[in-house]
Amino acid sequence: MNERDTLKINKKGHLEIGGMDAADIANQFGTPVYVFDESYIRKMMRTYRHAIEKHYGGNGLVLYASKAFSCTAIYAIAHQEGIGVDVVSGGELFTAIKAGFDTQKIYMHGNNKLVSELELALDNKIGTVVVDSFREADILNELACERKIVQNVLIRINPGIEAHTHSFVQTARTDSKFGFSVSDGAAKEIAAYILTKKNLNLQGFHCHIGSQIFEKQSFVLAAQKVMDFCADVKQSLGFEAKTLNIGGGFGVWYNDEDPKLKPDDYEDYLECLIDAIKEKAEKHSLKLPYLVIEPGRSIVGEAGITLYTVGAIKEITGIKKYVAVDGGMFDNPRYALYQSKYTAILANRANEPCTEKISIAGKCCESGDLIAVDVPLPKAESGDIMAVLTTGAYNYSMASNYNRNFIPPAILVKDGKAEYIIKPQTYDDLIRNDVVPEYLK
Repeated sequence: MNERDTLKINKKGHLEIGGMDAADIANQFGTPVYVFDESYIRKMMRTYRHAIEKHYGGNGLVLYASKAFSCTAIYAIAHQEGIGVDVVSGGELFTAIKAGFDTQKIYMHGNNKLVSELELALDNKIGTVVVDSFREADILNELACERKIVQNVLIRINPGIEAHTHSFVQTARTDSKFGFSVSDGAAKEIAAYILTKKNLNLQGFHCHIGSQIFEKQSFVLAAQKVMDFCADVKQSLGFEAKTLNIGGGFGVWYNDEDPKLKPDDYEDYLECLIDAIKEKAEKHSLKLPYLVIEPGRSIVGEAGITLYTVGAIKEITGIKKYVAVDGGMFDNPRYALYQSKYTAILANRANEPCTEKISIAGKCCESGDLIAVDVPLPKAESGDIMAVLTTGAYNYSMASNYNRNFIPPAILVKDGKAEYIIKPQTYDDLIRNDVVPEYLK
């Protein structure tokens, strides 16, 4: 566990989150429940913002990557911390708008944006749209023309960096549904095309090389390749990029196979990336671009913990021991999707030594409904409160009502106090949109 001031084991031997005993949280809010440490979220937002101020003269913007965890409260925090957000759907955009977020600090992504989503973006005057296809460029230009506006855009490009991460979350390879490849000329072709559009104002380029990356060199290589591309475009098309969005993808700790990074380590990542941009700008006689970064997982990942109550325990002699909880793949599908590894502790017995390895099973009617396997724990008992760590990113976001289970509520904890930021679902919520045709009545 990455212990910090707001995450520790207290004198009772209980896990404490944001100054509040995890057992008390479970008693007050029930389980399963997503718990978010507000202080840690703010600390990470400030870490990135201060890094740009310190190492790049403030010539840039931090965007919170909404897909990690989207709700009105997280946008309120981002607004207070002076950063922007990126969104990848109409739903995320609508949520940010309803939260009163400054739409000029919203960047919109997506490889197949719907017309309705682009209309929502333009009607609410969002700052930047990241174009990902020729078709999108045509549609966006037409919609902007109808509204008599000129929309700022970036182009998503693939620099061809293969980050060492899960293949499903590598996004900057030549073979990717995202962006335009630099190596085959597609990126330059779309740049030339957009420069002909009267209602699109090309600002520069965006790339994102993947997720859960710990190697600084991956980010450095991406920055170098994109800057080389910017120089090529300037020479061949006469266009000099004003903005460079280098994406996100900074890794977080899930278990002891991962490095235990501190906020200062993320500043080091950014400093190395910035140094590469400065060196290439000088080499190619380019102006330093406005730098945009998009951390998501590293802002909310370790800030989030899911609390469960242990239920049935089943041991298959000589094979495996299953400890079932009142959640499952409906609140955390990442093991089923990626075989993601997690650290778990018994929150009400956090000081006790681990004596066995178990698999955490969910309650779904599905053999693959597992949250983690080979997890070291003390001997669990029904009624124990289990905490699965680093579940702040891509857990609520990917949750579902599979088997008509409830998506758990989320709470924000700070200074020993907790409040809902997403309320619990009810059975009425599950059937709210059901309709029985007249012929079936």
